[in-house]
Amino acid sequence: MSQTTSTSKYLSLILRHKPEAVGITLDGHGWAHTAELIHQVNQTHPLTMELLEEIVRTDEKQRFSFNEDKTKIRANQGHSIPVDVEMEEGEPPELLYHGTGEKYVASILKQGLLPKSRLYVHLSTDTSTARKVGSRHGNPMIFLVQAGQMYRDGYVFRYSENGIWMTKQVPVSYLILLDKWSNDDETNRYTNYR
Repeated sequence: MSQTTSTSKYLSLILRHKPEAVGITLDGHGWAHTAELIHQVNQTHPLTMELLEEIVRTDEKQRFSFNEDKTKIRANQGHSIPVDVEMEEGEPPELLYHGTGEKYVASILKQGLLPKSRLYVHLSTDTSTARKVGSRHGNPMIFLVQAGQMYRDGYVFRYSENGIWMTKQVPVSYLILLDKWSNDDETNRYTNYR
């Protein structure tokens, strides 16, 4: 694992879940003071402003953001601690997707999608992203989420800076388990439903 990857993962832990692990605090909107973060992280992981800027700029999931003058930094979403990252409420696309591991499917089909240790359920706009997320949990399985109908039924959706849609929960009635990934199809869509 490269230094950048290792430090990025450590920053995710600090800015999403455990700021106290390095002795910093986040404000109510999830912001940490950049200089303080660098100083404290440097105790265990080498971190400079240049490396931090590279992590923010190159992270494929765009997990982090600076404020305008880069004196503060925060995670864009995925928090397990109560912060308001000022995401806009909005009307989601008609369909969104959620990737998970096969071992969680039975539970989801009983309970729906729940945020577990996070503040929100994370949903993507395409099956490719959902599949990558699901792959982190074993054999990937994808749920289609009928987000448009949920929204019309009164559920609130928020949109993160990095393109992720979030909601507090997704009841089973709005879920369809997708099956049979098709790599032949250039749109990488699932071909049928369970």
